[in-house]
Amino acid sequence: MEKAILFKWLSAGTISIPHVLFQHYRDIGLEDDECMLLLHVHTFIESKNPFPTPEQLAERMSLSSSRCIVLLRKLVQHGYLQIQQYEEKENHMYYEAYSLNALWEKLVDHLSQETASNAQEAQLAQESNLYTIYEGEFGRPLSPMECETLKIWLDQDHHSPELITAALKEAVITGKVNFRYIDRILFEWKKNNVTTAQQAREHGEKFRNYQGKKAVRSDSAPPQQPISAPMYNWLDQ
Repeated sequence: MEKAILFKWLSAGTISIPHVLFQHYRDIGLEDDECMLLLHVHTFIESKNPFPTPEQLAERMSLSSSRCIVLLRKLVQHGYLQIQQYEEKENHMYYEAYSLNALWEKLVDHLSQETASNAQEAQLAQESNLYTIYEGEFGRPLSPMECETLKIWLDQDHHSPELITAALKEAVITGKVNFRYIDRILFEWKKNNVTTAQQAREHGEKFRNYQGKKAVRSDSAPPQQPISAPMYNWLDQ
């Protein structure tokens, strides 16, 4: 008897429900009973009954059929549930079926907005940290003009906080920590399509190596004499 019951359970199959629905159904405006009703509609659809009656839904829930009717109407009106019409070509008959595509679309839109919001928050945190890094390197609070320059680099020139920090490091290497010099570095990087900190490091090293080769003494100089590569002066460009 127990085996027969177990076999019946296993034969009934399983229903796949996205985990994110349980995490975010309240975020997209669903109440508990509305979400549960949609899940029951989903199980009926998966069981080849795409248009369950309110009475069939009520049998599985602690809701009356009249309450199910109210909720179904609300879900359709608010775009969580769709009623679509199909034609049975063989019998030339039309039938209706529920579709949860609108629900999945709302869920995807919410997740996309959440991802964009998180990215925006991370960007704002990076920008805020940028001011702290500059003040730490300058050893003083930035002046209003310097703060405005940082804002221009971010908003108008569209330099990333990462690249602006890299420009500061480049200025420190050359011993010229001032906004005019950093602005020139960023200008040269933009002209040469340098957009990441890694590209900036490679670009700076390339110029320093080039300057080092120019500083090599003639063949008559003692070969054991060390050659020092001068720092690249971005203002000379």
